[in-house]
Amino acid sequence: MLENAIKNRYEFVMLFDVENGNPNGDPDAGNMPRTDPETGYGIVTDVCLKRKIRNFVEIYKEGEAGFGILIKADKPLNAKFTEAYSELGITAQDRDKKKGKETPRHIVERVKQYMCENYYDVRTFGAVMNTGEDWCGTVRGPVQINFARSIDPVCALDISITRQAVTTEPDFKEKQTEMGDKHIIPYGLYRAEGYVSAMLAQKVTGFSEDDLELLWTAIKNMFENDHSAARGKMCLRKLYVFRHDSALGNAPSHELFDKITVTKKENKMAPRCFSDYEIVIDADMPEGVTLIEK
Repeated sequence: MLENAIKNRYEFVMLFDVENGNPNGDPDAGNMPRTDPETGYGIVTDVCLKRKIRNFVEIYKEGEAGFGILIKADKPLNAKFTEAYSELGITAQDRDKKKGKETPRHIVERVKQYMCENYYDVRTFGAVMNTGEDWCGTVRGPVQINFARSIDPVCALDISITRQAVTTEPDFKEKQTEMGDKHIIPYGLYRAEGYVSAMLAQKVTGFSEDDLELLWTAIKNMFENDHSAARGKMCLRKLYVFRHDSALGNAPSHELFDKITVTKKENKMAPRCFSDYEIVIDADMPEGVTLIEK
């Protein structure tokens, strides 16, 4: 068991909204906002949310040891894996690696521990690092996030716009503007649910109490340094955390999630702001579980 790892299990609920923006474009649909085609509910992927958390941590902890970000577009992943072997002074002779033979398990475990200690996103979300010549193992992260889904069906719009800057020289001789488009949702309130496993933190990554506080800080601020014309106005509205008294947990996660319900207020046919919704919390928690509003 890793000494500094968290001792309690957690679940959490995030409520965030978008106004006149595209919270998560779908490349298979011309970058239109992601939706469930059967119901019209909006979708934001877990990958999108974890990207925003990574980006905040990188800014907030820039240069601090132990808070590197593995998954980012700075260099190939395999190069980072090779760097880990180099930092640990592990040579080909140490590994006794022959062509077609996997790296010995004790070496992979050593490098995997290095990756957990030095990269916050590996320590938090886990990673598959078995590519290239220098394998770093597979890590199951203690923090997992589900897809976010809108509380009500969303209206995805493709809005035509004009642009004064013409792209090509031949077009410039014939016209002064060009047409373009923006993909937006006028308004959508989304709900995402997540889990923090104390057992995986203790046995695998060493995710600590300080790491946990950084996670809450990152979630609360993940949209504040991510504003763009395409995403419009995005805000984290609520963050609810269920804290268990034990590492294994004191109640099933789905029962806790059901304690928080979000419904559209009466006579609101097309919600256009957060105040158009009502949040009801059942404060009667199971024994051993505490609800914290962040």
